[in-house]
Amino acid sequence: MERRDDPREALGLPPHRAPGPAPHTSAEPSPSPSPSPEVAHDLHWARDLRSAVRCSALLLALLLLIDHAAGTLTGPRVLLWTGLAALLLLVLYPARVAVGEGWLSTRGLLGTRRVRTDHLVSVRCLDGVGQRLVLRDTSGARVEIDPRLLVANPALWHRLDDDARTSALRGSLVCGATALRRVSERVDDEAARAVFKVSGLD
Repeated sequence: MERRDDPREALGLPPHRAPGPAPHTSAEPSPSPSPSPEVAHDLHWARDLRSAVRCSALLLALLLLIDHAAGTLTGPRVLLWTGLAALLLLVLYPARVAVGEGWLSTRGLLGTRRVRTDHLVSVRCLDGVGQRLVLRDTSGARVEIDPRLLVANPALWHRLDDDARTSALRGSLVCGATALRRVSERVDDEAARAVFKVSGLD
């Protein structure tokens, strides 16, 4: 078949192209976002918060019901019982714990506390009505957490344990081997119990 000459080529113009999608130009590749350091969170915080709210609401409903049944329900007493329920919520409100590389933070209604877990000075276990694990770093920052939270969240514990070992290697951790060993034993026991339960040996 005879080829037709394009009149645009004869005038020195670029040949005519049919309309279509613009050709893809290879631009410089945008740098991929650097992955953020992994942070472990308390997986049961939302459940614990719901339990705290439920307990406070139940207390308020019970007090109002008793007052209503006794015929003594008044505006001031409603405010009193509401304040009492709010106080209970404040006491039961769970701190939100997060552990990243080299740090641990707890965030509650009264603010956020943070320690450098790779520069720990001491780890102490306080016994009482509720057992508490007290972490203190070289700058004097101090955080208290419930050791049961570490047992229920192995990811939190393993990151904290790794950083505590770093502190020991640096020579800053002078007190805490016993407390950390106790938590480690509880975590291992809970893990073994979970394996037995899944395998049907429990």
